[in-house]
Parts: sequence; structure tokens; C-alpha cells
Amino acid sequence: MALAVERPLRPPGRASRGLGELKCMSEEATPWRWLNRWVARASSPRGAAVVIASVSTTITVAAGLLMTVIDQKDFPSLGSGLWWAVQTVTTVGYGDHVPETTAGQIVAALVMLLGIGFITIITASITSTFVTRLNRQQGSAGDGAPSAEQLQRIDERLERIEAALRKRS
Repeated sequence: MALAVERPLRPPGRASRGLGELKCMSEEATPWRWLNRWVARASSPRGAAVVIASVSTTITVAAGLLMTVIDQKDFPSLGSGLWWAVQTVTTVGYGDHVPETTAGQIVAALVMLLGIGFITIITASITSTFVTRLNRQQGSAGDGAPSAEQLQRIDERLERIEAALRKRS
């Protein structure tokens, strides 16, 4: 993660601390901020499905269109380009349509990497968001162990009960 000099808000007249004010760049400043925005939209399983389907569909349609433009000999129609893209993104790869030009093979390699890697990364990011949220909810609900304050109250109550029992005997 790169470091960036930020100008923190400080009261007027307060001196700068120099190098102590170097801070890590926030995730929003990284080239992946658009991915973070998409993952944030996946606040429910339905939202996650929409994000994954949207990314998969976008990659597939873009790859099909691009292949039809780049390799018109092997993919003369939009339908053949889209069919190839669906096979490639889903890693089925029937082999009935394959690019033979260098440009087509480069596009194919990129689509394969996107189909295997990128969609997996998006799915993992969304899953991580759900796991983190679940852990926070469980942490805020408590893990069932009594707190120090609760133990103190129980101890005081037991002392009162013991004192009352001593008075009776």
C-alpha cells in the first residue's frame, strides 16, 4: 500500500507534525475503489447475486462483441462471438469456436483470466463482506461469557446471600 501525504484538519494555529502526518492511502484512493463500490452494493445475498451476474454478463457481452470485431473470420456474427464468450467465461470451452488470430487469442486469454480470476475475486470479496458482518453481529451480541461487571454483581449477591444465611443460623 502506498503512502500519501494528507493534510489533516487541525485547529488554526496548530503546528504541523511533519513526517508523523504520513498516512496510508485509504482504499477509496486505490484503483480498486470501483470494485469496493460494487461490493458495497452487495449488502444481501440477493444484492450479491445481482453484482456477480452483472459483472459476469458485462464481461461476456464485452468479450463477445470484441471478438466479433477483432476476429471476423472465425466469428462472423455477434451470435458466434457471444456463444464463444459464454463458453470461455464459464470455462466450459466446447472448442467448436476458437480464435486463430493473434489478437483473438490475446482477447481469449484475457477473457479466460477474467472468467476464472476476476469473477472469483468478486465472489470472494462479497463472501468476505458477509462473514465480516456476521462476525461483528456475533461480537456485538456477546459470546455468552459474563463480563467483569456481571461477575462483580454475582459476587456481591452471593455475599449478601451468605450474610443473610449467617444471620439465620
